[in-house]
Amino acid sequence: MASAKTSWSEDNFSCSICLDVFSNPVTTPCGHNFCRTCITKFWDEQVQYKCPVCNKIFDIRPDLQVNTLLSELATPFRKSLQANEQPCVEPAEVPCDVCIGTQLKAVKSCLVCFTSYCQTHLEPHQRVAGLKKHRLVEPMDRLEDRMCKKHDRLLELFCQTEQVFVCQFCTEGDHRSHPVVPLKEEYEVKMAQLGKIEAEVQQMIQERKLKIKEIKATVERSKSDADREIADGGQIINALICCVEKCRDDFNQTVNEKLKSTGKQAVDLIKELEQEIEDLTNRSSEVKQLSHTIDHLHFLQDFSSLKDPPPTRDWTTVEVRPPSYVGTLRRSLDQLEETLNMEMKKLSDDELKRVQQYEVDVTLDPDTAQTTLILSEDGKQVHHGFVGKKLPDNPKRFKFHIFVLTKQSFSSGSFYFEVQVKEHTAWRLGVAKESINRKGRIIVTPEMGYWTLYFNKDGLVFQDNPAVHVPLRAELQKVGVFVDYDEGLVSFYDVEARVHLYSATGCTFTEPLHPFFAPCLYGDQGINSPPMIISPVNQKD
Repeated sequence: MASAKTSWSEDNFSCSICLDVFSNPVTTPCGHNFCRTCITKFWDEQVQYKCPVCNKIFDIRPDLQVNTLLSELATPFRKSLQANEQPCVEPAEVPCDVCIGTQLKAVKSCLVCFTSYCQTHLEPHQRVAGLKKHRLVEPMDRLEDRMCKKHDRLLELFCQTEQVFVCQFCTEGDHRSHPVVPLKEEYEVKMAQLGKIEAEVQQMIQERKLKIKEIKATVERSKSDADREIADGGQIINALICCVEKCRDDFNQTVNEKLKSTGKQAVDLIKELEQEIEDLTNRSSEVKQLSHTIDHLHFLQDFSSLKDPPPTRDWTTVEVRPPSYVGTLRRSLDQLEETLNMEMKKLSDDELKRVQQYEVDVTLDPDTAQTTLILSEDGKQVHHGFVGKKLPDNPKRFKFHIFVLTKQSFSSGSFYFEVQVKEHTAWRLGVAKESINRKGRIIVTPEMGYWTLYFNKDGLVFQDNPAVHVPLRAELQKVGVFVDYDEGLVSFYDVEARVHLYSATGCTFTEPLHPFFAPCLYGDQGINSPPMIISPVNQKD
């Protein structure tokens, strides 16, 4: 028996329909064996019931019974065959289109059948003469999509002109004059492009991750700044509240003390008056009693013993005057103002320290300077030279007005710079938007794109419509300019006195801003000669 088994081959146990080892084999009346599923499906698709091997036709559909002996013989052979069978298809591999149940890895694809075969199901193409003529290629999935619809040939080429897949016959027709390359060559080009795209995408991802990190850091920093601002502001406001409450208490105490003094004076006078009334009442009783004496002797005797009248004050000149509160509130408010000014001075100093942290390094742009202006080589100083120079009239240059901008511009965030104006008798200073008019008549107001302070012998003003007069406590030597672009804020500071001068709030910025300088011509030649100097920030402790 063992020797017999060793002589059996797969053909002895193969179904002639599926070419696989029998599964539930049945026998037809003509003596041929098939898998029950295969013969059943075959007859379901036929008009006549015939044998797939000998073509014998049956009048009625045969009632098939399982061939028990063949099933028992095929089962161990199937198991041994499966043990040596090819591995199941992996995700990246092409599966066999014929396998039922577990699909095996395809080893070839047929361009005539449009089918991929594992080693077992490929066998007829290696044995049957008609099938041997079919073109076999390395396994490919979706074979129908790989075939030229027009020529029924494999799409092996790529037309670079029309960016489509073509077969060899297409290059002899519609694509004759087009540059055509093998798919592999175009694949390598596109893969290189894909690698570049992937690198670019990864770089963009990293940039966005860094931006997220930056934004989160900004939020954290903003939260820390907000917490510090709330704490510092709360401390100052609480101090101011304490000052106001103390002022109120001192005022109330002063008024109440005046009222108390007046009340005490009134009580003392009333007490004195009541004592005199009591004394006078007693004397009145004695006089009345004496007036009822009829006996002349007794009357005269008692009259001589009548007491002298008690001493009394002349009350016609005595009065209680209500206290005067005039000036009491004023004196309290003056004291409060003095205290508040001290606190505001501290606040301005703290505020200046904070804005100085946004210092930027700016230099004057000679291409914008009006021809009478003289700039230092380092771009940090400018003064009026009285004589115009012959310079190119480029679009950036101010033609008539004695203005100059910096090379640097800012379109977000905050920035701060300081300018020395000591002994300068007239000047304009601030920021201006990039698109300002530079050639014709210029109106220096926020509406026209300028946010500036103007100083001359008449004082200091913020140039708006109307102008805002800014009080000065001392001669200006150095001015600080702070801009918060996103908040729409422009602030000016007296750096030496460390006080806030003026702030323009609610500004709308929609384009880059440049620091703006104007060393105005004022008075006789030479009077306004000291330069405006961009100075480095020197923070004080």
